[in-house]
Amino acid sequence: MATISQPGPMDITNPAASPRENGDIESEIADLEARLAAARVKLRSQPPARLPSSHPHSQSSPKVFSYTPTPHPSHTLLLLSDSALPLGSFAFSSGLESFLHHTPRGSKSPFDTFLPLSISAHAGSTLPFVLAAYRKPTLLPELDDAFDATMMCTVGRRASVAQGRALLGVWEKAFVYSRGAGGGGGGGGGGEGKVQVNDSQDDDDDDEEEEALAVLKSYALSVKRASSHRNAQDATTTTTTTTTASPSSSLARASAHLPPLFGTVSRLLGLSAEQTAYTYLLGHVKALVSAAVRASVFGPYHAQKILASAELVGMLNAAIQTEWATHWEDAGQYVPMIDLWTGRHEMLYSRIFNS
Repeated sequence: MATISQPGPMDITNPAASPRENGDIESEIADLEARLAAARVKLRSQPPARLPSSHPHSQSSPKVFSYTPTPHPSHTLLLLSDSALPLGSFAFSSGLESFLHHTPRGSKSPFDTFLPLSISAHAGSTLPFVLAAYRKPTLLPELDDAFDATMMCTVGRRASVAQGRALLGVWEKAFVYSRGAGGGGGGGGGGEGKVQVNDSQDDDDDDEEEEALAVLKSYALSVKRASSHRNAQDATTTTTTTTTASPSSSLARASAHLPPLFGTVSRLLGLSAEQTAYTYLLGHVKALVSAAVRASVFGPYHAQKILASAELVGMLNAAIQTEWATHWEDAGQYVPMIDLWTGRHEMLYSRIFNS
């Protein structure tokens, strides 16, 4: 049996279609081919279009990212605020351990009671010396001697001297060689509102900085001589009593307390006054929080919660604002009980901190 193919609707060879219908179809095909050729010519005359992308920023012009270092003392700021700075702060609790032993436990966390008292006491008794040493580093020997005279508590004095001498050692062995690397060494007057408007102002800042460097170097030598003098006095078997001032007695006054040294070093490293004050108080709080963790008051996550809280930021800013214009001769202890708790630390039956 023969197979008969069915002609399609567009089959121009369909014998059933009339010659007129075939002519119309051929005209339509010719018109489409002409339009296609014109479209191809138009496409060749235009630049190639960018293929669409799924990236949300692909339609905009590409951005060129570049990094330009700016002279800002952020590197030094991070170093001074680092808990790994070898000052030995982990060995001291600033009276917290004694407070925990002498205060009955109540419904409120003991650390929540102790923290604002400690910040207020520490800022009132030490921050004016920090800012005074920052604003005029050449007063370092006088400020250190005055601060030593204000220390009523032997335990607190020992802790301040230990940390101050540790900072002095860090300065001599590390920071003095890196001045200027993190934007430091430029006077650090951002916190005092100074604006360098001419070359003479720059020269004055440089002269003051060089003078401060000379004073710090000379004072570091005095501290070393004072230490050697005390060691020699402890080693001798014969004791003599002198009633007049002597070079050895003047050497014994070089204590190297932490507050004035911190202000001087921060100024020489280029920090602003605000950064210096905030870093100093935050370091005290971080040492307290670390002591509380080791004393099992709370865990490390709660410690970070305290450090990250807006309440702590408010307490620090309020303390700085209160002592910002306080003269170092007017510094004092707002919470005398802090000295009592700190002084009774050595009377504890068992303890995990030096003070």
